[in-house]
Amino acid sequence: MSQQPTEYPESDRLLASIRAEFPAFCIVPKAGNRFSHAIDWALKLVTAGAQRRYLTHYHTVIGYTLYVPPGWVRMSDVARVILLRHERVHLRQRRRYGFALFAFLYLVPFLPLGLAYGRARLEWEAYEETLRATAELCGLSALEDGVLQAEIVRRFVGGDYGWMWPFPRRVERWIEQAVAELKSAKS
Repeated sequence: MSQQPTEYPESDRLLASIRAEFPAFCIVPKAGNRFSHAIDWALKLVTAGAQRRYLTHYHTVIGYTLYVPPGWVRMSDVARVILLRHERVHLRQRRRYGFALFAFLYLVPFLPLGLAYGRARLEWEAYEETLRATAELCGLSALEDGVLQAEIVRRFVGGDYGWMWPFPRRVERWIEQAVAELKSAKS
């Protein structure tokens, strides 16, 4: 019996690995999900409308569930792997800190909006993995055009994450250091 080729061989392998590590892990579309719509409404309220793309552009791990926007079904295999590696970092953070402490760190210190150091540090750990995965799967040249770095900086200092870190130059330095370490590891 021949096996049907799978559309997402690498991300399917990674999903199997994630499910082995986190047996309760599941993926839920945000479209039509009441919980996701409630979060979307709350984010629009607390960010005065600055976060308008939660349902349509952001992948979100809460507990052991990855809530995905409609674009998930159109992502390439490589893009899925990069995203899943980022989200696996959050799953591991949740396990390391426990749900209550992880939620507190993500939502509170120092300020929920404008200077959210806890959220910035947790996200930075995950974005380091995004950079690492991008370099491994797309080559270091994918990090040199500045597009990914600019998007990461925008997310840190903009309304998408509630202006979690208002110091763009600091985020740029984090990225520069991470990219330098990746380049050094390759040589």
